[in-house]
Amino acid sequence: MDLLNLYQNNYLIVFVFLCLGVLLPIVALTLGRLLRPYKPSAEKYTTYESGLDPFHDARVQFNVRYYIFALMFVVFDVETVFLYPWAVAYEKLGIFALIEMSIFVIMLLIGLIYAWKKKVLKWI
Repeated sequence: MDLLNLYQNNYLIVFVFLCLGVLLPIVALTLGRLLRPYKPSAEKYTTYESGLDPFHDARVQFNVRYYIFALMFVVFDVETVFLYPWAVAYEKLGIFALIEMSIFVIMLLIGLIYAWKKKVLKWI
C-alpha cells in the first residue's frame, strides 16, 4: 500500500509541474498584455532597418549551404553537451562508459568525415 502511495505521489508532482508549466506562461503573457501601454501608430508597424526606411523586400533567399553548416554546428554543439557530464563523472562511470563514449565520438567522426567528403563544410 505504501508503494502505491509513492507512485501516486510521483504522478501528482509531475501533474503539478505540468500545470505550472502551462499556467505560468499564460498568466505572464496575459498580465503583460493587460499592463502594457497600448498606443498604436503607423510608425510602429513599419520594419526597422538600423534607423533607415525599408527599401527592399524582406524575403531574401539564402544559399542552402548556410543552413547545412548551421545544422552541422548544432550537431557538434550537442556533442559537447553530451561529453561534458561524462568527463566530469568519468571516475564513477568506469570502463563501460569509456567504451560507450568512444563509440559515440567515433560515430560523430564518421559523420564529420562524410560531411567533409560531401563538401558540406565549404563556405564557397
